[in-house]
This record gives sequence, C-alpha cells and structure tokens, in this order.
Amino acid sequence: DTTLLGEFVLKSCIHIPILLVIKDLIVLSLEIHVDAHVRGYVGEKIKLKCTFKSTSDVTDKLTIDWTYRPPSSSRTEFIFHYQSFQYPTTAGTFRDRISWAGNVYKGDASISISNPTLQDNGTFSCAVKNPPDVYHNIPLTELTVTERGFGTMLSSVALLSILVFIPSAVVVVLLLVRMGRKAAGMKKRSKSGYKKSSIEVSDDTDQEEKDDCMARLCVRCAECLVSPWRYCYSQIMESPDTTKRV
Repeated sequence: DTTLLGEFVLKSCIHIPILLVIKDLIVLSLEIHVDAHVRGYVGEKIKLKCTFKSTSDVTDKLTIDWTYRPPSSSRTEFIFHYQSFQYPTTAGTFRDRISWAGNVYKGDASISISNPTLQDNGTFSCAVKNPPDVYHNIPLTELTVTERGFGTMLSSVALLSILVFIPSAVVVVLLLVRMGRKAAGMKKRSKSGYKKSSIEVSDDTDQEEKDDCMARLCVRCAECLVSPWRYCYSQIMESPDTTKRV
C-alpha cells in the first residue's frame, strides 16, 4: 500500500506542471492591446484604441466594458458597454460624449470621446470577454488632454501662408521677367532708329496678344493654385481659437 501511495503521489507531482501550463494557455487565450498613453486637445475628438485577439469565434455573448478613473482617485466609472449593440453612458462626466468606433469582427473595441475637456484626464481600461475566453489582461490607457498651444496654431498658419504666397510670387516674377525683356527689346530698337514694316507691326501685335493671353493664363493658374489654400487660411484665421489667441 505504501508503494502504491508513493507512485500516486509521484504521478500527481508530474502532472501538476502540465496542468499549470494548460491553465496559463487558457489565461492567455484572449489578448487585449491598447495605447498606454494618449494625448488629446480640448474640443477635438479623441479616439481610444483597443484591439483584441480571441481563440474563439465572435458571438452575441461577447462583451466589452470601458471604465474611467480620475487622477489620484480610486473611484471607477463605467462609461461604455457593448453586447451585440453599443451602450454608451447616459450619466456622469462622459454623458452623451462616448461613441462606438470599433468592429468586433475585426477585433476592434475602440471608442471615441467628443468635446474632451481638461477634466477628462485620467486612466481608461478596456475589458473584453468572449466566452469561453473570459480570462485576459486588462491594459490601461492614460489620457492627457491639454489646450492646443499658440505655437501649434502659428506653425499651421505659417505653412498655409507659404503655400499661398510662393505660387503667387513665382508667377509675378515670371511676368516681370517677360515684361523686362520686352521693354529692353523695344528700347534697343528705338535707339537704333529702326522702323518696322507693316508686316512686322502686324507680327508684333499678334505677339503682344499672345503675351497678354499668356499673362492672363498664368494669373488664372496662380488663382487656381492659391484659392483652396487661401480658403483654408481664412478659415483658420477666422476660427474662434485663433482669434482668441491672437
């Protein structure tokens, strides 16, 4: 009996590591990945990405839960739930500001926050369960919302200014060069006392008309290039944020 008991204990000890390995494989059967740090700006929609991998097919039993915890606080607030349909929170800090931005059949459980404020800073968690895969890591996303600085706005305005004025400057320079050459040729001929024949006068008239057409064409091309950028430039300059900072 002692021998049989010893063999039983020995076999049990051998199988324990195998069971632990199997348990670990089950625990890791559903993986979730998020961005550890996300930066956003006041008033500009923010997307919180969350992707998952499951060994089981997606069914109507799959659930997704997003929670929020303010800085230096242990209080957790449920802000989004999904099961066959999305259920954003209808109360609390994020009321009517959370929207679904994922696709469960593509392993995407992302959400978006509209009109973020400085009070939205904090830690977000994304939990996914897809039975029988219910054990998984719960990754955290640290969100930092700030005011968009004047430097960022200034760089955008500077870029648009360059895109607007450079094409115009190029066209103006080309026109000035052409006019300068034409004026120099006329001056040279007038000094030499050269008189044109009727045929040459007619040819010059035709050339002047061609030059005028070319000049107008250049101007129109410049306007086509500049107009979209001028519109963007005016939109930025007329925006409330830009006006307030300027």
